[in-house]
Amino acid sequence: QVRLMESGGNLVQAGGSLRLSCAVPGIIFSFNDMGWYRQAPGAQRELVASFTGSGSTNYAVSVKGRFAISRDNAKNTVYLQMNSLKPEDTAVYYCNRFPRPLLRDGYDYWGQGTQVTVSS
Repeated sequence: QVRLMESGGNLVQAGGSLRLSCAVPGIIFSFNDMGWYRQAPGAQRELVASFTGSGSTNYAVSVKGRFAISRDNAKNTVYLQMNSLKPEDTAVYYCNRFPRPLLRDGYDYWGQGTQVTVSS
């Protein structure tokens, strides 16, 4: 069954860094473009960063130059390195297929996410 497991979120001061990890089932990891998304309280979920099988990466304007998405093929894991964190980066972060989320039982599937809180 599809299952994504995000980890690495924490409470951090502004200017600090975090690295998020996402364990992805191998069959999904091998054949799909992946992305990191986030959802702040009261806001819609938004795409933060993505990479394609061809190796290209893209970032939201708000995080460009501060965040970096990467993958470890041997571990079927996607990472999001976040530097120079700002309070507005506070959100629950999710990884998922890009551009459309994975489906489970016919519905969009999202993992539990990992909470990132940046204090000022």
